[in-house]
Amino acid sequence: MTPATLARAVPAAALLLAVTACAQDTRESSGPTSPAPRQRTATGPAPTHPSSRTTTVTIRLTLDGRPVDATLNDGAAARDFAALLPLTLDLSDFHGTERIAGLPRRLDTSGAPDAAEARAGDLAYYAPWGNLALYYRDGGSSDSGLVILGHVADGDTERLATAEHVTIEAGS
Repeated sequence: MTPATLARAVPAAALLLAVTACAQDTRESSGPTSPAPRQRTATGPAPTHPSSRTTTVTIRLTLDGRPVDATLNDGAAARDFAALLPLTLDLSDFHGTERIAGLPRRLDTSGAPDAAEARAGDLAYYAPWGNLALYYRDGGSSDSGLVILGHVADGDTERLATAEHVTIEAGS
């Protein structure tokens, strides 16, 4: 380091330390009911608490050779389902509302709501039977044991009604 560079770096480092110390002192002097001030970094605001954000995972369904994009929610069952991918499954119709297929194993449903009402386009897991359900029509009333995993892109719901085979892969 040249003497000129060192002469500029030392005051900058001292200023950085002073600002950091002031920010620390402010946080420590706040009462227990006062939240810590949000600090900005060079990349933007500080991240929020993990429980306050919703994360989705993009997946790709190939229904009888035609690709359909979908997203999975951040529930335990959806994360467990994503861990099974890629999957290729044979589908059969159930009650004129959904296409169903067995999964290789049961999914973790911890923290899932007691009952869910499926809508057209929903990807769901029916815990009592351990199967995947792809809804092409609204499911009607809430069903105990039904866990919504995600949803296909709007406009692609009609492809679910006639599909006989599906390959499901993680999105890119």
